[in-house]
Amino acid sequence: MATQQADTIAVQGDVTEAVRGVLADVLALRPATAHGLNANTPLFGHLAELDSMAVASVLTELEDRLGITIDDDEVDGALFATFGSLVAFAHAKAGPR
Repeated sequence: MATQQADTIAVQGDVTEAVRGVLADVLALRPATAHGLNANTPLFGHLAELDSMAVASVLTELEDRLGITIDDDEVDGALFATFGSLVAFAHAKAGPR
């Protein structure tokens, strides 16, 4: 149990980088592109690599890496509007349980 709590704390402190890593890996982004993502960076409709199939892969990978569950009714266009909106969602999901 203590290990799980330590893992959760580590994940919470690193959610932004986890989201960045998921996008980089799933979308095969160049390192400079991934590093340049900031809260205001538009995602869906602006990153050619992020299509509807990639959205499903990103969500699945976020679930796996952060140990969260994302319900279908939580996913809408606003979620992938910007890097910041996706990170905020991931932070909320990975928060205290």
